[in-house]
Amino acid sequence: MNYIFLSPYFPDNFYKFCQGLKEAGVNVLGVGDSTYDSLSPELKDSLTEYYRVDEMEDYPQLIRACGYFTSKYGKIDRIESHNEYWLETDAKLRTDFNVPGLKIDEIKPMKYKSKMKEVFNQAGLNTARGKIINQIEEAEEFIAEVDYPVIVKPDNGVGAVDTYKLKKQSDLINFFEKKSDTDYIMEEYVEGDIYTFDGLIDAEGNPVFSSSLIYSGGIMEAVNYGLDLFYYIPKELPHEIVEAGLKTLEAFDIKERFFHFEYFKKSDGSIVALEVNIRPPGGLTLDMFNYANDIDIYRQYGKVVKDNLFDAEISRKYNCFYIGRKNFINYRHSLSDVLDEYGDNIVLHQGIAPILAPAIGDYGIILRTEDLELGKEAVNYILEKV
Repeated sequence: MNYIFLSPYFPDNFYKFCQGLKEAGVNVLGVGDSTYDSLSPELKDSLTEYYRVDEMEDYPQLIRACGYFTSKYGKIDRIESHNEYWLETDAKLRTDFNVPGLKIDEIKPMKYKSKMKEVFNQAGLNTARGKIINQIEEAEEFIAEVDYPVIVKPDNGVGAVDTYKLKKQSDLINFFEKKSDTDYIMEEYVEGDIYTFDGLIDAEGNPVFSSSLIYSGGIMEAVNYGLDLFYYIPKELPHEIVEAGLKTLEAFDIKERFFHFEYFKKSDGSIVALEVNIRPPGGLTLDMFNYANDIDIYRQYGKVVKDNLFDAEISRKYNCFYIGRKNFINYRHSLSDVLDEYGDNIVLHQGIAPILAPAIGDYGIILRTEDLELGKEAVNYILEKV
């Protein structure tokens, strides 16, 4: 089996996918614009071959790379990046090389937020009212229906990039003066806590692994206001989120993929569907899956791709927390203090790539606890300010 992995060096932990695939007997072929010498030893060891392009945005170069691998190794069986930014490129290459998986004409409902709403609603899930707006008059008409505040973001966007909360008319005017030349969707503001339903689906569309994240706050606020944040995987998944997640899986009909679905849970307990992502949750969340359950999700993914087999026991032994600290915030307790106080529970701590830092912090700490309150106590200690 030949598997082309686009940009396998980003983020840093994705080399583990290549390790898992190689262990399962898959021929892993890397394509990227980083030099071969810059790749980690672990990644080099997991790749059968690496094809360097000058620019990943130059599609003809990617065509040549895939053509080269086809001529040398035979038919390509999978093309993936597991990265939101490259999802449409993945789909276009699959279409051009007739590779199994999502094709370019199938991916719009999973990339465009306006299309997502249509599918959510067909599945019987509530969504925030929204509208594509290109002119300020259209925005004012929508705001007259829903009132301020409103959220505005690219219809086809990545994460919380270029996402804003507009509270008054001057915010609206400022937005239109500075907005880029792309389609934006404006939505009514929903007050609620952010939950996710995450996991892995096999080749037949069965969720072989599922998990959930509960966020301390929004990524948009973390990026725009410089806030730190934490999120965690609970030992017991919230049943109402699982129910909404399973409906979402059925509605979008995706196979052999990771998924990351986002929802608001309002104070009255109702669920509002927010967004679909057909890739793994970001940051170090894949590693959190492992620490929460004592499994190796990367190895299991390799087995799903090669043999449609997931044979790990999902134990849900621990609550698993991610805490992100930002360099410009003055914390009361040093990293050394944190390790002294909660070292028995901390399973990973490391610097975060600068491109991810505005959202999830410059330094990430993962800890796991059997007792939820101990985990929350640790979070408060780690994020306490001077």
